[in-house]
Amino acid sequence: MKIAHIETFLFDPGTAKNLLFCRVETESGVHGWGEAYVTPGKEKVIQHLLHDLSKYMIGRDAFSIRHTAQVVFEDFAMRRTSLDLMSAWSAIEIAMWDIVAKNAGQPLYNILGGASRERVKVYANGWSSGSESIGQNVQRALAVKAQGYTALKWDPFPGPWRSFIHREDEDHVVNYVRQMREALGPEFTLLVEVHRRLAPMHAIRIGRRIAEYDIGWYEEPCLCDNIELVAEVRRALPMPIVTGEAIYSKESFAQALAARAADIINPDICNCGGVSAMLDIAAMAQPHAVAISPHNYNSTLVGLAATVQLSAMIPNFWIAECFINLKPACDEIAVVPLTVQDGFVDLPITPGIGIDLDVGKLRAKPYRDMGTKAGKGLRAYTEEFPRKHYTVAPTRTGF
Repeated sequence: MKIAHIETFLFDPGTAKNLLFCRVETESGVHGWGEAYVTPGKEKVIQHLLHDLSKYMIGRDAFSIRHTAQVVFEDFAMRRTSLDLMSAWSAIEIAMWDIVAKNAGQPLYNILGGASRERVKVYANGWSSGSESIGQNVQRALAVKAQGYTALKWDPFPGPWRSFIHREDEDHVVNYVRQMREALGPEFTLLVEVHRRLAPMHAIRIGRRIAEYDIGWYEEPCLCDNIELVAEVRRALPMPIVTGEAIYSKESFAQALAARAADIINPDICNCGGVSAMLDIAAMAQPHAVAISPHNYNSTLVGLAATVQLSAMIPNFWIAECFINLKPACDEIAVVPLTVQDGFVDLPITPGIGIDLDVGKLRAKPYRDMGTKAGKGLRAYTEEFPRKHYTVAPTRTGF
């Protein structure tokens, strides 16, 4: 069953970034959907790479997934990988698996060995976007709880992502976590996101201070490029440590596991190489007694659907991510949306990954250029550290 055509779609859900989908169609008319991980301001970069990679897919057998992954790395990338390449390839790979499962008339989890659970637990993210105060976010968190979720994730750190922070920033985090715990109660799971920003000395000190609030996990406290930094934090703290959002190769996950750097890893199916790579990573983690909690900074369409398929069958799965702020816009372009109820997604029984998109509605909300406000922008040092007083003596004149 040969691939005949690949089309990409940038979709504006009305949030801080556009979403990038691809539709792979075979000569027999069977199609599959994929999604690439993108960050704000780089969506078109990934789309261009996806276009370039797609040229090599035409005429290839849609069943030839493992070998195609090998030659994408060895021949197309000349054994040099990157987040952008892995995101583009992940989209195509997911779509190929969607085709394979549809051709067999089975949900993807059955093709891969069968389900280990009837529904998949998810935690809420994206709920705090645009909030202006701790109090406002506490109210939003209570609204998330009222929707039936029993876990949420958020980044309580103020200011830009920097390795070295001041004590008042640490105090802000502790106060924030305390207010969230007091409002949501002892049974609710609080997942603290750090976004790789801290030096170990700050990560450890803050972690010890918030430990009394029964943190469900402490995610990416340090930059994982030097995985020993994360391992240092794990050895020093009593709560589970997570890493993996910024790791997108099996080799790097192997290093993290060997270093005992995390209790939980969170690979993203839309940037780690897709379905096959996610399965490999989960299998690598299992003998290390490390759990899998799939990252999903993607849509509640293809990204979540593919994540749910794998989460259903991975033995060491714990919980998956759902960006609830994307769901209203994503539901509008889904032929049949995924349903999240009481913090769980029931397994789809339809063939493939369990989602199909309305192309007409998808095209009706094309790419939106957010200019230099995309993501975090690029600050000038005068914006980051406004001068409140002289740090050197002013120039004196009159002598």
